[in-house]
Amino acid sequence: MNVFWSKVDRVIGGVLNLVAFTASLLVVGLMVFLILARYVFGWSLVGTLELVMLAGMWLYMSGALIASRRNEHLVVDFLELQIRDTRIRALHRTLVASIVVVICACFVYWSYRMLSWGMVRPQRTPELGIPLWISQASIMVASTGCFCYALRDFIAGLRQFTGTGVTAPMASEGER
Repeated sequence: MNVFWSKVDRVIGGVLNLVAFTASLLVVGLMVFLILARYVFGWSLVGTLELVMLAGMWLYMSGALIASRRNEHLVVDFLELQIRDTRIRALHRTLVASIVVVICACFVYWSYRMLSWGMVRPQRTPELGIPLWISQASIMVASTGCFCYALRDFIAGLRQFTGTGVTAPMASEGER
């Protein structure tokens, strides 16, 4: 990965970490506030769960992107660990990455359809009137990002298979 893409990756990683951290604080803070308000003070606060849902969606989707960026998403690596030949292992990684690219492309298409439908036929949450497309946008962002990282892994696998690259890209230990 050249210097430019390395810097872009660090910026994207920082933004994702910030979004995940902020969303985590919102989810935990609003839930604690809701519990205290309801069970300690006897207040009935409407709309708080809508805010938790919104922050939760961005938390889940940014977490998926962070895992995809770091190559730490859910994997079944039993077969890969059994392969000793580096070229066959690179071929295996390329095949897996190509399957993930196709699946992510489907998710990008489906999330685009969902988001565009949400924009044409806008719906809002019952209490606070928050547009639902705000939480749906998190799915679009995550699916697009995961598609891009799947392409990155596919290209890295091809480079490794052809001998033009040494290792698959991965976030450095200091960024984890």
